[in-house]
Amino acid sequence: MNIRDRQILQIALPSIVSNITVPLLGMIDVAIVGHMGSPVYIGAVAVGSMIFNLVYWLFGFLRMGSSGLTAQALGRRDLTEVTRILARSVSVALGIALLLIVLQMPLKWLMFWLIGPTADVAPFASTYFNIVIWGAPASLALFSLMGWYIGMQNTRIPMFISIMQNIVNILASLTLVYGFGMKIEGVALGTVIAQYVGLLVALGLLARYYGRLRVHKRTGTLCSGETHNASPLVHFFAINRDIFLRTLCLVAVNLFFTSAGARQGAVILSVNTVLMQLYLFFSYFMDGFAYAGEALGGKAYGAHNKIAFRETLNRLWMWMVIVTAAYTLLYLIGGRWIVGLLTDEAQVIETSGDYLFWVWIIPVAGCVAFIWDGIFIGMTATRGMLVSSFLSALVFFAVYYFSLFTLHFSLHNHGLWLAQVIYLAMRGIIQTIWYRLRLINSI
Repeated sequence: MNIRDRQILQIALPSIVSNITVPLLGMIDVAIVGHMGSPVYIGAVAVGSMIFNLVYWLFGFLRMGSSGLTAQALGRRDLTEVTRILARSVSVALGIALLLIVLQMPLKWLMFWLIGPTADVAPFASTYFNIVIWGAPASLALFSLMGWYIGMQNTRIPMFISIMQNIVNILASLTLVYGFGMKIEGVALGTVIAQYVGLLVALGLLARYYGRLRVHKRTGTLCSGETHNASPLVHFFAINRDIFLRTLCLVAVNLFFTSAGARQGAVILSVNTVLMQLYLFFSYFMDGFAYAGEALGGKAYGAHNKIAFRETLNRLWMWMVIVTAAYTLLYLIGGRWIVGLLTDEAQVIETSGDYLFWVWIIPVAGCVAFIWDGIFIGMTATRGMLVSSFLSALVFFAVYYFSLFTLHFSLHNHGLWLAQVIYLAMRGIIQTIWYRLRLINSI
């Protein structure tokens, strides 16, 4: 294994562990409320978790924008700019969080209108929302810090924080629910406690391992005029605007995929939900290598080191092929067994067999976009990400409605999966073309 592979794995493997722990926060809450004696508690946590997952996903640009800019500044050995990037990102994160808290009532109304919880679930979901919204400053600031750590080539700290947050969430929620007799309030408060503990630990580790950057504090503080002068902020917001709009495209496709499945009945909705979990398992691993692309590709790009950049890209393609082949083989051989682990509903298991072959195709269709996402973020070439996501979303809807109105008699839910697979493939194809036409000579 050469040095570039070791660098990639040193970043990718901790990121993979972090990704796997992300859904655990919601699963822990569901597991606790699942023993409270009423299904309305499960529904309330499901609705509340969905709201915050969606809202925070939209602000994921705080992480992605920070990592690429930081990696480039590190590659240039511009440590003053490294501190400024962190200051800008955290400032923006706290500003957005304050806005979310101020506008929490209209935000809650809008999300409840979109999701439509039943009358028995809505009051408890409202209670959950009213508490967890106060964790927004910690969650969004952590996005900025996590992105900054990745840009600094350090994914071990984000991994440690993710694991620690889950442990704190378990202990705090169990203590509040079973020790103090709280119900949905205890679960929500446990989540908020875990978020703020995660932030405090992230800041503590920042001081512990990056305290040497204090020598650049005078030109990199939150109050510095240089930190907030027009040119860097314009660039910062331009990058994050593109990522935000790109995320809207992803959200639109994912929400439509869910709603289109729901219109075909509970069984199809369940089948699609279960099968999409297999794609998520694949994405957890590929995202780790995307993070490696952000960190290593961004650093090489910032240093104008064409050899290191090309070598990083070539090794990422190699790892992409290995992971994609492994997951495709796993799903070919054990797809039905994995579905059986995720659900014991006989009708869902039986029906999923008709659509399982789409899961075999998805890793191959989606793998290229993961690598390009990491490289584009590292290069801060976010306009290419936006264009590819927007055009691919248009293709998704065009394919779906073509199959619905032209081939409806034969495709049904297969048309939805066909649109999803083509959408994933198109993202990678368009980004490849964008790179070759616009970026390949910019290193």
